Amino acid sequence: MDVLKTFIATLGNKKKPHKLPVNSIYDISINALNGSPINLSKFKGKYILFVNVASKCGFTPQYQDLQKLHETYSDNLQVIGVPCNQFGGQEPGNTEEIKSFCEINYGVSFLITEKIDVKGKKQHALYTWLTQKINNGKTNSSVKWNFQKYLVDPNGNLIDFYLPYTKPLSKNIIKHL
Repeated sequence: MDVLKTFIATLGNKKKPHKLPVNSIYDISINALNGSPINLSKFKGKYILFVNVASKCGFTPQYQDLQKLHETYSDNLQVIGVPCNQFGGQEPGNTEEIKSFCEINYGVSFLITEKIDVKGKKQHALYTWLTQKINNGKTNSSVKWNFQKYLVDPNGNLIDFYLPYTKPLSKNIIKHL
């Protein structure tokens, strides 16, 4: 009830726009690549970097730096790859093909989710939260291509998003970790 009162109070205050997300990132349901549910709330206290990934994209070599980021900052960062086939059909693989590709070619050990839509009418709730200010309390965005990144802080607040050409080990991302 206190959150609702705060939200209503901030609606009329133009000097302090509402910044409270309507929903928590930790309440969103998504499955791992193997089909088991991922409880995002187990990552409270860590940064989370969500990246929509694809196996046949010019940005696919970023898997290597995503793995390095995962290994270097694993104490306070969870990297989550989110396969998507909405950009040039560059993730046509099934679950086993995606898993095999990531492990064999890049030694990926960070979390990979089920394949989802990150935009459009069938946009997954995760990306509805990441891309809509009404949900994330920060900004509206649209996913431009594979390997766009969204960084969430240890309290579940969206920090920012990074276009695909921003490398995973970029100072723009690392400065937050």
